[in-house]
Amino acid sequence: MSKRVKWSVVGVLVLGVAGAGVLIAAKRGTKPVDVRIEPVEARDLVASVTASGQVQPRTKVDVAADISGRIVRLAVKEGDRVTRGQFLLQIDPAQYEANVQRAEAALASARAQEAQAKANLLQSQRGYERSAEIKKSNPALVSDEQLEQLRTQLEVNQALHDAARHAVDQAAAALRDARTQLAKTTISAPMSGRVTRLNVEQGETAVPGTFSKEQALLLTVSDMSALETKVKVDETDVARISVGDSAEIQIDAFPDTTFVGRVVEISNSSLKSASALAGQQGDQAVDYEVTIQLLNPPVDTRPDFSATAKVVTDVRSHALSIPIIALTVREDERINDGDTVVTLGRSAPAKQVGKRDVEGVFVVGKDNRVTFRPVKVGIAGEKYFEVLSGLKPGERIVAGTYQAIRELKDSALVRQAQTDKDKKGGKEAKS
Repeated sequence: MSKRVKWSVVGVLVLGVAGAGVLIAAKRGTKPVDVRIEPVEARDLVASVTASGQVQPRTKVDVAADISGRIVRLAVKEGDRVTRGQFLLQIDPAQYEANVQRAEAALASARAQEAQAKANLLQSQRGYERSAEIKKSNPALVSDEQLEQLRTQLEVNQALHDAARHAVDQAAAALRDARTQLAKTTISAPMSGRVTRLNVEQGETAVPGTFSKEQALLLTVSDMSALETKVKVDETDVARISVGDSAEIQIDAFPDTTFVGRVVEISNSSLKSASALAGQQGDQAVDYEVTIQLLNPPVDTRPDFSATAKVVTDVRSHALSIPIIALTVREDERINDGDTVVTLGRSAPAKQVGKRDVEGVFVVGKDNRVTFRPVKVGIAGEKYFEVLSGLKPGERIVAGTYQAIRELKDSALVRQAQTDKDKKGGKEAKS
């Protein structure tokens, strides 16, 4: 065999091996990716914000002690229903009754002193007037010095009478204060409702809340017919909520029942976290308090029950929609020329600086190859986004999995992945 023939055989073998490698690589490159494919179709969407909090009565009154003393009578128990003005408890009144008696005696004494001062005033006034008349008729009988002394005595008695009259007013005020303190020994219900907290027992000592409100708290009366839940909403969601929005409320104590509510108040200031109050630095979550009134409160609800509220912020009927998981982000430099990415969802900047992310989905063509297409979305339901532009009804898109969508590229070949239900059905058919 000549050298030319040998080299020809070697060349053919090399080409054959290279061609086989290319064929294998091509087959590997066209291996389809298993994804979940769904059609773009119309659905009813409900956008909502979910937050947790506690159930509280809309109206409650904390009854505290304004005076100190031993509780000698307690007429209610925690959980009792009371009406406005009903007797609740009695603080030992002995000391305050004695204060009233002393104030009454002081007032009587002041009034007696006023009467005496008034009599002295009248006597000095008459003496001065008589001497003045005599001085007019016969100046020699009454000297100017005598008349001046009588006038001075009259002025002194006038001042003493004014002082005695003010002493009566002061004693009367002290008596009113003593009676007010005595009245505070009897505690009555400030409103109709239920005793939801009772902090004292008969025989304990009530103290005024000069420095601590909690220390002075005796009991709490709540109107349990009107309940509300205060939930903490993140700053990114609170702008979507408006007063009057409806809400579905789940109370942990009643897991099988859903209650209806309505947003009645949104706080203007944020709730400060403990770390923020302590002055710690760093990124802190900012929450706002949203108050939701329960429209059909359960009868057996107690204060501080844990609750979760889903506030409905928007509703769409028969809106074109895509699964939330289907929406992904790509950099604009990866989008082919001629796409409408600039006009979808946002306006084009006058001068582009750096890379810009674009939201979109992978559309599955007839040949099962995908193309990234920018879309503009609206409200978000629990599982689906509203589509405002970029897609048409009936088009097929890649709806999962998250890992597959993240790694997917334009022109990639895909196929519908088998679901657990399909696999189970296939096993049953084989058996």
